[in-house]
Amino acid sequence: MSQQYSLNDIATALGGHVIGDGNVLINRVSSIANAKAGSISFFNDTKYQKALVTSEASAFIMKETHSNLSTQPKIIVDNPYAYFAKLSAFLNPLTVMPQGIHETAVIHPTAHIPSSCSIGPLVSIGGNVTLGENVVVTSGCVIENDVKIADGTRLEPNVVIKHHCEIGENCHFFSGVIIGSDGFGYAEEAGRWLKIPQVGRVVIHANVDIGANTTVDRGAIDDTIIEEGVKLDNLIQIGHNCVIGAHTVIAGCVGVAGSARIGRHCKIGGAAMILGHLEIADHVTISPGSMITRSLMTADTYTALMPFQTHKAWLSTAARIRHLDDFADKIKQLEIEIALLKTK
Repeated sequence: MSQQYSLNDIATALGGHVIGDGNVLINRVSSIANAKAGSISFFNDTKYQKALVTSEASAFIMKETHSNLSTQPKIIVDNPYAYFAKLSAFLNPLTVMPQGIHETAVIHPTAHIPSSCSIGPLVSIGGNVTLGENVVVTSGCVIENDVKIADGTRLEPNVVIKHHCEIGENCHFFSGVIIGSDGFGYAEEAGRWLKIPQVGRVVIHANVDIGANTTVDRGAIDDTIIEEGVKLDNLIQIGHNCVIGAHTVIAGCVGVAGSARIGRHCKIGGAAMILGHLEIADHVTISPGSMITRSLMTADTYTALMPFQTHKAWLSTAARIRHLDDFADKIKQLEIEIALLKTK
């Protein structure tokens, strides 16, 4: 049985106002539809009111304006979804890793590793690496030479940090992340491609989360920079010399080409593509699947995709698109003819 907490205990730890029986015990968070006794769910939208009534949750997280929609015990907060996230972390803390260096790890003698760190099996750490306090490096990770990792950062299995990169405090990188691989830089000469050495770094600020199998390329000359609080999903490609502004969130399968600059507090939907050397202003939202081909200098929501259709309908639409210029010419001619008729 997992650890249980009363609603009063939870409110004391995380804030909020309890309505109803504060001694109700909670041991897990659940969706409204799948909740059972001992679960707590959040309610943030009246369109789920029917599910709320039939839910078996022992308690809910709600806004004050929704408090009359259920007779179950509840915690009243301004932002139920954010509170739900905090509570989930409270009920499901990360596994505490044992301090010290596993006997199978390979550590260069010039690496600086405080005794509070946890270095797992088969880890490789190169020369002149500096780790902060309480850094966790789990099994199979590779940290190349001259890397700096600040306090409290955690690397899940098989993360690779290439040479000379810098990682801020309290970051969390999931399995398969690669930081500082070479950017895609080549110069053409006489029909052949010459590789351009990638001599910049990747610099990642504090409180950045990076999902599984995401790659962030090192700069060609200047650094690739990921600012504070950025959250990157799985399977994202960040090209060389990019700058991702603080507290921007990027969903899975997004590609950001080299030297793009994305502002702060942006939201980029899954599978969007951002071409190189573009600038995205602060507080921009990009819809999933959009191809961004020019800079976006005004905060707004941008969408660049065609709604899906059956294949047969899409072929018909595509055929019409090919004739848009002809249609435009015909419309202009009709406008001229109508104007002439009006003058008669």
